[in-house]
Amino acid sequence: MEKKTLLSIENLSVEFSTDEGLVKAVEGVSLTLDKGQTLGIVGESGSGKSVTALAVMRLLSRSTARITSGHIWFDHPNKGITDLLSIDEQQMQHIRGNHISMIFQEPMTSLNPVKRCGKQVMESLVWHRKAKPAEARQKVLDLFREVKLPSPEKAVKAWPHELSGGQRQRVMIAMAIACNPSLLIADEPTTALDVTVQKSIIELMNTLQQDHNMGIIFISHDLGVVGQIASHASVMLEGKVVEFDTIRSIFTAAKHPYTRALLACRPGLKGRMEKLPVVKDFLEAPAAEGSQKEPGESETAKELSFSGKRKKNHERIYSQKPVLEISGLKTFFVTRKTFLGKAVEHYKAVDNVSFSVYKGETLGLVGESGCGKTTLGRSLMRLVEPKEGQIIYKGTNLASLSDSALRRLRPKFQIIFQDPYSSLTPGLMVGKSIMEPMRVHKILSNDGQRKEKVMELLKKVNLEERHFYRYPHEFSGGQRQRICIARAIALQPEFIICDESVSALDVSVQAQVLNLLNALKEAFDLTYIFISHDLSVVKYMADRIMVMKDGQMIETGEADHLYAHPAHAYTKKLIEAVPNPGFW
Repeated sequence: MEKKTLLSIENLSVEFSTDEGLVKAVEGVSLTLDKGQTLGIVGESGSGKSVTALAVMRLLSRSTARITSGHIWFDHPNKGITDLLSIDEQQMQHIRGNHISMIFQEPMTSLNPVKRCGKQVMESLVWHRKAKPAEARQKVLDLFREVKLPSPEKAVKAWPHELSGGQRQRVMIAMAIACNPSLLIADEPTTALDVTVQKSIIELMNTLQQDHNMGIIFISHDLGVVGQIASHASVMLEGKVVEFDTIRSIFTAAKHPYTRALLACRPGLKGRMEKLPVVKDFLEAPAAEGSQKEPGESETAKELSFSGKRKKNHERIYSQKPVLEISGLKTFFVTRKTFLGKAVEHYKAVDNVSFSVYKGETLGLVGESGCGKTTLGRSLMRLVEPKEGQIIYKGTNLASLSDSALRRLRPKFQIIFQDPYSSLTPGLMVGKSIMEPMRVHKILSNDGQRKEKVMELLKKVNLEERHFYRYPHEFSGGQRQRICIARAIALQPEFIICDESVSALDVSVQAQVLNLLNALKEAFDLTYIFISHDLSVVKYMADRIMVMKDGQMIETGEADHLYAHPAHAYTKKLIEAVPNPGFW
């Protein structure tokens, strides 16, 4: 059957006015999408992929953005081929949400927090005259069932904050398909979601695409995710398309070194390298044109050598006594109180958990959102007070220490949070953010020495001395996470909890941060608890893995063995949810 073009972007260029002058965000981009096809757009943050999508939707800021060239041809169901850049705003309003819909990355900020979820979807239906107000509620219920929301009747009445991240994203998908659009643009719709939720969202979008015969543009920084949904992919770098091909060709014979880098820098599902490749290495020393870089004999030898090194390291680690022993740990949250304030119902976030941590190991902690892994990490730090149990660190029970005694031990325990931006004070120079805990805990004698130490730490995390004087908003996500890592090691800790510290980063930046954490672990003789929902990342980082579900520890084992031979059905489910298009 002959394919028909739904969307054609021709020579699109977009620039932004900034304090430092004009920035070319998109330069000469040309893309084509057929009806019923799914096209992936892949690239790092700042590559221009989201700007391209916003240009199609005509949602770019009029005050700062300017389209300097190009056409965006859309096959309008009623008017035929239409240049979206030449029509007025009123005409575009009737296309936007009706014939072309968009799903944004963060559903919580996309939904109105003071309107019930059902009401927000109803508004779209009524505004585009797809249903009368009296019919809209039933239509929304049907849509919520179609996107497989549990308890659609409750979801219609729910406020956005009452739903999980995956459920909110399903509400956004329901809103996007409400008017049965010809084109659906999904901008990072699964980023920072659990791998299991991510898998269910992708399966849902595949089903909806087939049922509604929609064209889909799926934007992501992760080629593994794109490989599960798209037939073709366009790879963007610095505002330009550097490669366009079928998914199979990109995974098996990528031509551009940047594409090969994106494939290589994600932790593999099979072998384990001592150090992950990074984009810079591929761009500076590209492989032969037209060939996909495969692990050769030297790389295989390196993996075998690293495997032997890990085995010796494990023998050393596990021959000693644990540095941290947790027994019977319980952390409950009050969910209902009487009129007089007495607690009558509790949520068991951590329910009778026991385990040990050995000096020099990385203990992986994995599970879906809500399983209790973050609460467990914070309970160990006593950022959340546990209800029961013991946390024995070198013979001292941290759970029973007074505040003053605990404060003296605080430098030994540090935590790196998921969102580095909210972890830093916006109005404080990053150098002073790193110095502040050093001053509180009287590390070194004076601020002059502390500043010199901070400059040294910035270099350790691959930043520069001049970055001392900059503010958090002047850095990328990966750079901000490096700053948080520098702050954590400034107190010369023995133990660091990494709480989802790479989950929201581009895969290329993620590789750099993981390499940095491993290098610092060796340099400073650190012990990690590495928390994540992504088993492929945990498998790469960890010596042992613990799997949590519903507040309890359900499986523990050596990382490679647990990944290869999971005993629990839930662990198997997590492994099966790791993005794998089948070409790796």
